[in-house]
Amino acid sequence: MTDERVGAPSRQQTEIDRIAEGYVHRAAALNPEINVYVGLEGDKAGYGDYSPEGRDADAALARETLAALEAAEPVDDIDWVTKTDLSRELQLELDVHASGWGDRDLNNLASPASGIRDIFDLMSTGSEDDWSTIAQRMRNVPAAIDGYIASLRNGIATGNTPAARQIDNVLEQFADYAPGKGFFHEFAASAKAGEQELPASLRDDLAKAAGEATEAHARFAEFLRTELAASANPVDAVGRDFYSLMSRRFLGAAVDLDETYAWGIEELDRMRAEQEAIANEILPGASVQETIAHLDQDASRKLHGTDALKAWMQETSDRAIEELGRNHFDIAEPIKALECMIAPTQTGGIYYTGPADDFSRPGRMWWSVPEGVTEFDTWRELTTVYHEGVPGHHLQIAQATYNRAQLNLWRRAFAGTSGHAEGWALYAERLMESLGYLDDPADRLGMLDGQRMRAARVVLDIGVHLGKPRLDGTGEWDFDYAFEFMKSNVNMNEPFVRFEVNRYFGWPGQAPSYKIGQRIFEQIRDAAKDAEGDAFDLKRFHMRVLNIGGVGLDTLREAVLRG
Repeated sequence: MTDERVGAPSRQQTEIDRIAEGYVHRAAALNPEINVYVGLEGDKAGYGDYSPEGRDADAALARETLAALEAAEPVDDIDWVTKTDLSRELQLELDVHASGWGDRDLNNLASPASGIRDIFDLMSTGSEDDWSTIAQRMRNVPAAIDGYIASLRNGIATGNTPAARQIDNVLEQFADYAPGKGFFHEFAASAKAGEQELPASLRDDLAKAAGEATEAHARFAEFLRTELAASANPVDAVGRDFYSLMSRRFLGAAVDLDETYAWGIEELDRMRAEQEAIANEILPGASVQETIAHLDQDASRKLHGTDALKAWMQETSDRAIEELGRNHFDIAEPIKALECMIAPTQTGGIYYTGPADDFSRPGRMWWSVPEGVTEFDTWRELTTVYHEGVPGHHLQIAQATYNRAQLNLWRRAFAGTSGHAEGWALYAERLMESLGYLDDPADRLGMLDGQRMRAARVVLDIGVHLGKPRLDGTGEWDFDYAFEFMKSNVNMNEPFVRFEVNRYFGWPGQAPSYKIGQRIFEQIRDAAKDAEGDAFDLKRFHMRVLNIGGVGLDTLREAVLRG
């Protein structure tokens, strides 16, 4: 297969390119949030229609685009990847639509319940016009909420509702939405154009819009507390058929779930043994827990305050980009800009947002620091910087964005799955270990802490939703058993563990995609190495994978190995 190289001459746009790019623009017209996420021109204040009618319109677009793709013939290997992967993605979208997921889509992390608010994190805030757009988006929140309520009411009517646990989780997150309080009022009160105060009329407009958005969330909370709670599903598990669909959605690949569950148990045992060996290396005779307690007292590995955290993140990221760009990857100048940020929210999440399509907004690594947390341990978090930055998410996503000479807009800015993105990021963690960036045993222990958590999620997620027997043979997985299982396999405080377990219960198939994705990347690498023998070159393999852009993992495997 011809390599899709950065710097290669721009290829003439093909019919399949036009179909793919047309799909992006039509999807953005239906869902203007895409303009913000991808950095496209167009409406930056609107929301998509979260009602059943809006979801039907999305499905109609998917069907039209799929029919157009089926009639188009690829002219080269790049077209083959686009047609193969976009066709698979559109069919999956139609399958998910037919499953009725949109009528029960409510959880504590990744549903419209949080997404309607989360998009504000990506909006520009440097000018009066930016803040006018933000005020307009706040005024659009009530209509978005109304559409979402309509979908959830449709689920009530058809007996397809979210689990009661997820309703409780979202209500807990909405606890601070009250008149004059909560995110929208705080965001509006912080408004400045650089160092300049905004005109009083704009500040008043923001305050009024914040009140409307807050009132809409309070109204939504009342709907959850009364109508939806009364019809909530008492069962957390979604079952094998629905779980299989969601697993394919997050991986872009079909896997044997029973074999994967057994592999997850074995992988968890391997992670545990590896941690125990390194703990003994750091503190001979000590357990993993004793070694962690020892490291947590090491002042040389501690950061104080979010300013110090942000500076350390940026310093670590800049060094990795500079050093890895010498010998291990081809890193273009625009990709070298990665901003490390403290997020305005306080959820505890760490995440990455990609650059705008023209790099006018750089890639950013965000740390949402919980209220009251003021100390951070570098041994725990070094691998997080590599995971979110380079060679992890930033290199993968920004490389596809940069490769515009070869990749159409859908390929470089819109395509891909959780398994592809997160699988690569976990693969990158292990790569950094092999390149000598985790030679300090404490840093390796921190990396393994994260890897062990991801292995535990494979076991827990599949175990819960497929009704597997508990590992101790005492019955099926339930929340209490899952919580104790997770607590025994991660070194995190109890509220964070509870947040994570709630996430797995409400977002089936997503959490395992990290570790399963890593496994598939390693399988693809090993297969390429076997096929090429002495000619195999790791740097060339990595750049080939990165230059394909975001795709499902079945497509990636075929693209790399088809010759």
